[in-house]
Amino acid sequence: MKKEIQVFDYASEIMKAVKTGVLLTTKSDDKVNSMTISWGTLGIEWGKPIFTVFVRENRFTKEQLEKNPEFTINIPMGEFNKKILGFCGTKSGHNIDKISELNLTLESPDKISVPAIKELPLTLECKVVYKQEQDRNEICEETKKVFYPQDVDSSYHGANKDFHTAYYGEIVSAYIVE
Repeated sequence: MKKEIQVFDYASEIMKAVKTGVLLTTKSDDKVNSMTISWGTLGIEWGKPIFTVFVRENRFTKEQLEKNPEFTINIPMGEFNKKILGFCGTKSGHNIDKISELNLTLESPDKISVPAIKELPLTLECKVVYKQEQDRNEICEETKKVFYPQDVDSSYHGANKDFHTAYYGEIVSAYIVE
């Protein structure tokens, strides 16, 4: 069962959760994948509620988003298994089926093709309305040193020289899975 919500009534909870980690879930070719993110913005653009995610160039999630420009943001509420965020933040969907490994419960979406995840019940269903690759020449040197310091393989889960694409997702449905 789902309880429909007004997304901005939960803005504070959403942004606090993003700081510590939420799941960005994608689906393409019948494969569902979740990646932990701690970067994201909630706002209004073009008169629409938007959640913007930032995905490194060579992540499996980017490959999924390019095939199917829809995603869900799955946000914990109350007690939950924090191992979910650790696992989804360090393993690649290229190599492993995170959903089955973690035995996560997929919930049918309302308006898009990407499911919600019951274990992180506050869900934003998003359709990409704009995307933009970062211009590495416009990022200040201090930020590059902190967030893009290592020239390591892009499958590495930490900071590397693999820049991001911003995906602006119009929030087309918001609810709590009960």
